[in-house]
Amino acid sequence: MLMDSKESRFNPLKKLNFPDLGILKGLENPEANTNLGKFYTKAPVEDVTLQKANKALETRVRQLTVELQNANSRLQHSLAKNQQIENELEKSLSLHQAMLESTADGILVVDSQGNIAGFNHKFLDMWHISKSMFASGNHTQVLKFALSQLQDPLEHIDTIKGLQTQIDAHIHDVIKFKDGRIFERYSQPQWVAGKIVGRVWSFRNISDRLLSEAKIRHQALHDLLTNLPNRALFNERLAESITVAHQNQSKLAVCFLDLDRFKTINDTLGHVVGDLLLQNVAQRLASCLGEGEIIARWGGDEFTLLLPNIDQHALADLAQRLLECLKPGFEIENYQLHVSASIGIAIYPAHGQDGETLIKHADTALYRAKSKGRNNFQFYHSAINSQASKLLILENNLYDALEREEFTVHYQPQVNIITGEITKMEALVRWQHPNFGLVSPATFIPLAEETGLIMPIGEWVLRKACAQNKHWQDVLGLPSLAIAVNLSARQFQQQDLVKTVVQVLKETNLSPHCLELEITESVVMQNVQLTQEILGELDALGVTISIDDFGTGYSSLNYLKQFHFHTLKIDRSFVCDLATHGNDAAIANAIIALGHGLELAVVAEGVETEAQKNLLRSLECEIMQGYLFSRPVSAAEATKLLRHSKSLRLKRPFLVA
Repeated sequence: MLMDSKESRFNPLKKLNFPDLGILKGLENPEANTNLGKFYTKAPVEDVTLQKANKALETRVRQLTVELQNANSRLQHSLAKNQQIENELEKSLSLHQAMLESTADGILVVDSQGNIAGFNHKFLDMWHISKSMFASGNHTQVLKFALSQLQDPLEHIDTIKGLQTQIDAHIHDVIKFKDGRIFERYSQPQWVAGKIVGRVWSFRNISDRLLSEAKIRHQALHDLLTNLPNRALFNERLAESITVAHQNQSKLAVCFLDLDRFKTINDTLGHVVGDLLLQNVAQRLASCLGEGEIIARWGGDEFTLLLPNIDQHALADLAQRLLECLKPGFEIENYQLHVSASIGIAIYPAHGQDGETLIKHADTALYRAKSKGRNNFQFYHSAINSQASKLLILENNLYDALEREEFTVHYQPQVNIITGEITKMEALVRWQHPNFGLVSPATFIPLAEETGLIMPIGEWVLRKACAQNKHWQDVLGLPSLAIAVNLSARQFQQQDLVKTVVQVLKETNLSPHCLELEITESVVMQNVQLTQEILGELDALGVTISIDDFGTGYSSLNYLKQFHFHTLKIDRSFVCDLATHGNDAAIANAIIALGHGLELAVVAEGVETEAQKNLLRSLECEIMQGYLFSRPVSAAEATKLLRHSKSLRLKRPFLVA
């Protein structure tokens, strides 16, 4: 072994590495010196040999050292690379697990033997599986628990069995739970090196999404206010029903229903009350329908009905039930409201072969129902078309009629048959159309109410009548003569009615006691609270109120004591057959007695014969109105009647126009 110390480099004997250096001791004698000489003779040769061997050995050591260093370097590089791979793998696994846990889906991985190879916590949460159950390793128990939650566990088992024969199949469907949840289920095989080593299942809770989608679909096809089918869904169902009716050779009916004077309530009390009323009306109407019958909100206060497999007799009964169900009042926001309806009916296949035609003809029939006084139903027939066209023309012309001064006021007297005196004149508006001539109020008044034109027309009539009455008082010397003016529902419920009345009285200088406003029972009962307020204000003002057509509306005796009324008018329907029908006479007698008992004036209208007049007089009705005395006449003719009445005091109660 070579020595690296300082001593070995300068001591040749040490460098030779003799095992025994005792020869040095022989230098002390001659014999030893002789041997030493021999030694030095050989030493140079051996030293060269050793140097060569040492050099070769050093060279080899250096080579081995380099090789060892290279090997060590390669080993360190390999270890570093392996560590890098291990770090990357660990990072990848960590990222994979993080992604697995952060996903909104529940993930389950099973191997080719059906054993659970992996999962995330979302899977456990979604399936309500406890960690302890999973940790037990009893996968059969886990599967049973999971299946017990499904509505159809056998379907899920069949799906899994099917994968045993179709291991590369992909699955994308939904599964339903007993508690109402719905999962979207997706499954695909897991491939490694070109081989299927297992399967990945993912589950997504789509209950809220489906609920939202269903809600959106429902809202798209239903009215948001009433939750009834809307126009789109109605048309869809109507088309389907027509197809079925055609195949079965059966009938079906389409009804168009419109609420009478709803706009008055909506405009007076606001949209909140109007909306609540619509909701309540929708519920009542729907309660009248049977299975397979549909009611939809067409828009505004209009509803459509689809009635399959129904004959005309049953249809008429149902239409009448619909009208009757609306008669009881609606208690809304402390208001007692009353509404009625008009219905138009068209029947398949007689009145149309398609939905559009049936709806159009039902709407036309509705127009006819409104023109007949509302609160009734009408079947379509071909003659209505020409009438509907005329009504449309009248409606369009109505907008300019007031400006063109086509309206006029006629007057019909109320007579005290005891004294023969004309005590009051009733103002009645007339429309002199340039093409159709004199248009009946029964025709244009409903149109005016629907369009809202009744407001300016009504105010014009009120101002015209008050001015005319004041003129008669001054010119003819009749200071106690009164004027009666009819108010429609929309007029009565307008917010500034009392203000308008005060303004007109002031402009015409007419005393409030000489003005009587006539309203119907239906107007009174539409909004009880508002009626009380308005009547109270008018009564305080000194204006009198009469109930027109008494006995034909709601006839609730309770309201007679609640409101400030001054006059009851017996409807002409009771007067017409008074002399021939005992029931009408009994009703008239009851109304007269009721009025007198409540200290109200009683007026019989529609008196046309002496027999009617005499019978009413025997029942102690003294004030009468009708053709027996005079038809409604112009202001000029009415002036003649008043002069004649004043001069003669009517020895017999009959006036000549």
